[in-house]
Amino acid sequence: MQWRFLPFRRWDAFENMAVDEAIFRVNRHIDAPPTLRFYGWASPAVSLGYFQDIKREVDVEACRRHRIHIVRRPTGGKAVLHEGDLTYAVVARESNPLFPSDILGTYRVISHCISRGLALLGIEAEMADNSRMSDGDSLKASCFSSPSRYELLVKSRKICGSAQVRSHGVFLQHGSILMDFDPYKTCDVMLPHADDCEGQVVRLSRSVTSVLEHAHRPVDVGELCRALMTGFEESLGIALVQGTLSPEEEEVKAQLLKNKYMNIQWNMKGGCRSWI
Repeated sequence: MQWRFLPFRRWDAFENMAVDEAIFRVNRHIDAPPTLRFYGWASPAVSLGYFQDIKREVDVEACRRHRIHIVRRPTGGKAVLHEGDLTYAVVARESNPLFPSDILGTYRVISHCISRGLALLGIEAEMADNSRMSDGDSLKASCFSSPSRYELLVKSRKICGSAQVRSHGVFLQHGSILMDFDPYKTCDVMLPHADDCEGQVVRLSRSVTSVLEHAHRPVDVGELCRALMTGFEESLGIALVQGTLSPEEEEVKAQLLKNKYMNIQWNMKGGCRSWI
């Protein structure tokens, strides 16, 4: 079985979400192979979950101070600071025989592919059996404050966070694999701020880790992408074939970028299900 592979490229925050959603939308009405995409962020950004309340969970002024873009994802989940991470996206039909019909089952399959890729770099990641609360009540807005079931941990610390949306028989799952991690900046841009800032940083550092912390040697994004490609191919028995966005996907991307992801109302306040 062949999948389309869109190789690593850095886009700004708004383009990244527009591309993911364009692939998701177009694949809802065509019979196409699944797509695997790797991407980075041209400048630092915070991506918000679809339902998050920005005023309660993200410090907008701190984002402005750090020149961090804010974009709202089409998927749920918590906020992610994108800086020094590799993001993946998988779009496929729910009926694809490689995936169970439920959301958690899909998480498990994709996490297995990622963990196999990380193992090629000497990083032994395991899936979280159950969701666990963060250490204290601080930074509940942050995706990396605690793992959900089947997300990946290295020595009990989260290294990858993911989110998913489903519609018309197709799912989009995307997630962030931390190459590096800055707990100070994360604490600065996420709410609520603790009175004990240093303690908040320590608690977050205890629950989050990164590729560079465990690889025991320098690993660049190209090597990580190659390892993850192998993880997907070996785990699923597929062949990844490099491709590009179709003309229709490019058109939908441009429309989404103009009408949704560059729209302050969407990014700050969200919208109704009609956005999807």
